[in-house]
Amino acid sequence: MDTIELNGRRYRRPTRPTAVICADGCDPSYLEAGFAAGALPALARCRDAGFYALADAAMPTFTNPNNVSIVTGVSPAEHGIAGNFMLDRETGAEIMMTDPELMHSDTLLALMSRAGVATAAVTAKDKLRRMLGHRLEGICFSSEKAPPDVEAMVGRGRPDMYSADLSLFVLDAGIRLVEEGKASLLYLSLSDYVQHGHAPGEAEALSFHAELDRRVARLVELGCVVGITADHGMNDKALPGGEPHLILVEDLLNERFGAGSVRVICPITDPFVRHHGALGSFVRVYRKGDAPVEAMAATLRALPGIDEVLDRDEASRRYELPWDREADLVVTGDRNTVLGATASEHDLSELAGHRLRSHGGRGEQVVPFVLSHPVSAEYRAKAGSARLRNFDIFDYALNGVTN
Repeated sequence: MDTIELNGRRYRRPTRPTAVICADGCDPSYLEAGFAAGALPALARCRDAGFYALADAAMPTFTNPNNVSIVTGVSPAEHGIAGNFMLDRETGAEIMMTDPELMHSDTLLALMSRAGVATAAVTAKDKLRRMLGHRLEGICFSSEKAPPDVEAMVGRGRPDMYSADLSLFVLDAGIRLVEEGKASLLYLSLSDYVQHGHAPGEAEALSFHAELDRRVARLVELGCVVGITADHGMNDKALPGGEPHLILVEDLLNERFGAGSVRVICPITDPFVRHHGALGSFVRVYRKGDAPVEAMAATLRALPGIDEVLDRDEASRRYELPWDREADLVVTGDRNTVLGATASEHDLSELAGHRLRSHGGRGEQVVPFVLSHPVSAEYRAKAGSARLRNFDIFDYALNGVTN
């Protein structure tokens, strides 16, 4: 077959190596700072001679829902992964959303691999590996838990999970797979370690993005079409004195409406606690008693730093989320505010003394959308007339590129 159909889209089989990079946490301001400093020559060529735009990530702006959106081409309402962490309404269990059985969609990677396309998925964080590799008849591994043969291929040992090299290892592995002819379609998912700790323009951020740029240049040199987007942006969430600008939603509501009135789930929760202390700008509120939902919503809306408070129906509709997995209330913080559950659940010492930079809300929804090659007039018109999403990137890389 010349095309593969998935979720209402038809994708052309790659006619040359095609690599899509999810640069975790890559707010557009990081690239703008890099361009201004002259540190990103390859990405500047993509901007000028390929395609460069801004797109919207899926809500909530966390890693798991957006990576799954990118490889399925649809929103969480269709693929089912609505966070990194969830409360199962049927069992009451609180679980990590890493099990591919939670997904309602196949992935493009799986379908391409089963159609005979040499396909590979490499992720920095092992938490994504099972979902990205679901039914994939190809190569799939993480740099966090890279096996010895991958270490040998890349030429160094697997990196520390809290390091910039966790992402660079992914890129180097991808380059080696292309060099050895093992991947015609490649998905590379990076870590946001640097972005959680360093603002745009800081030396560490410029250095990391320069290394990313150098590896993009190598992929293009190897003949790849390269697409780059992000799962979310990143914002400073600290007060002037350095402490997090934090609202503990569960503590607040239980104090106001009675102990045990609600359970709050923080869907940013994942094994990388030093990144963010499980504090993001999106939480879910589940009523446990008989406290009125509207009164709870009104209480939260009155607080400085709250962006939106939506009920289950409105959150599912506006944010394109699966209704069956949604809470009674969805609460988002503004660009400079994070939300938590209870004081006992967030160990702020894990932030290791740095200012909290995090994500999850609408303030982190705008992300870069970059292609190494120009796209057709049809696709340029499409980008100008409709809302561009980060999960359009495979469509543009496989169907839109002209030369």
